Amino acid sequence: MRILVTNDDGIHAPGLKICEEIARKLSDDVWVVAPEYDQSGVSHSLSLNDPLRLRQVGERHFAVKGTPVDCVIMGARHIIPHMPDLVLSGVNRGRNAAEDVLYSGTVAAAKEAAVLGIPSFALSQAFSSASRQEPYWATPVAHAPDIIGRVLKQGIPRDVLVNINFPDCAPGAVKGVAISAQGKRDQQLLKIEPRTDGRGHPYFWIAFARGVVPTGRNGTDLYALADNRISVTPLRLDLTDEPFMTKLAEIFPAK
Repeated sequence: MRILVTNDDGIHAPGLKICEEIARKLSDDVWVVAPEYDQSGVSHSLSLNDPLRLRQVGERHFAVKGTPVDCVIMGARHIIPHMPDLVLSGVNRGRNAAEDVLYSGTVAAAKEAAVLGIPSFALSQAFSSASRQEPYWATPVAHAPDIIGRVLKQGIPRDVLVNINFPDCAPGAVKGVAISAQGKRDQQLLKIEPRTDGRGHPYFWIAFARGVVPTGRNGTDLYALADNRISVTPLRLDLTDEPFMTKLAEIFPAK
């Protein structure tokens, strides 16, 4: 099985090494193609107006000056001799649950793999930046290979990717696996922080409210993580809201 490993935190991110370690527990045929720089929050961006610069950093290890989606396309269409059988994106430093999946470059890379017809997983390790403790990287190493293997044995439907979030705890403290729906936060965590530069000119940072840990409702990815469970969420490429589409069809009848 040929595996393409990528991420959005960049070629030098610790989580990328963790993702490669996970991949090597599944196969010896592993290729790493990741962004040259941190691309967190770029979602499904494509570099359409800038050239892609490719740099080989080691055997079967490549850095792309572009987005995570660029990396998947470069890896699948140009770098690897044959189409990969699996794409693993991550392991992201921080969870990608609830609305995070809309912004996440980690999830977007797995989504692009699904677009190309390649089974894919987005892997993220939750952690609290307030604690100043490094993420529990040992948790995905211990649990991801078995989960991925079991899901692959079942088979992933076409146009579906699997989003896996690992809780902020040591491997032995994980309570189990929760098959979860995508959650929704009860409050808005994003905020604008105004600041002033050395010349007195204003500038702004998009930031997250600190000290707020949403748990969401039972059955969601947020709830699973709060309960120290690994959240496994299948996500579809088709974003159509069929119930509302039916209602719209009633007010715009076909002629």
